Amino acid sequence: MFKRLWWFWTCDRLGPDIPLTHFFLYFPKTARWICEKKFKSFGEGSQFRPFAYSHSPSKISIGKNVTIHPGTVLSGTSLENESETITIEDDVAIGTGVHIYVSNHRYDMTDIPIKHQGHYPVEPVRICRGAWIGANVIILPGVTIGQNSVVGACAIVTRDVEPFTVVAGNPARLIKNLK
Repeated sequence: MFKRLWWFWTCDRLGPDIPLTHFFLYFPKTARWICEKKFKSFGEGSQFRPFAYSHSPSKISIGKNVTIHPGTVLSGTSLENESETITIEDDVAIGTGVHIYVSNHRYDMTDIPIKHQGHYPVEPVRICRGAWIGANVIILPGVTIGQNSVVGACAIVTRDVEPFTVVAGNPARLIKNLK
């Protein structure tokens, strides 16, 4: 049992599937403490709420005044040669149920089942200062969301989003410029 508890404490994950550290997320002071320990950086005024998930938080940077809501998945990578896979800058608004991925399964070898083909190389994701990511948005590998841009709810973002724009849809398309 001690080995299991130690693994819960030392593994590079946060979320309800890791009960020991997840418990700390219910209390603001311990939540802040565990996030400062687990994430590469965790800005002042930021929150990581219970029932949010983070895979490889040691490679994820979260700026000031960012709230990661329940159901959100920050899927970094456990590859040792990657230093930072997801960067969320200051004052970003992220809705509930947002999924951010930095790699995807390979599917180009027809003689091997997809689940055994591994993953494509990691492509970091960056969400710039002041952006608003609506509920249930999916952000795919290699995407940069520009400063003060808006991604509409349920959008699937496959390409970079220019600063000061609104995008929505599947795949996300330009709706309007904010300037």
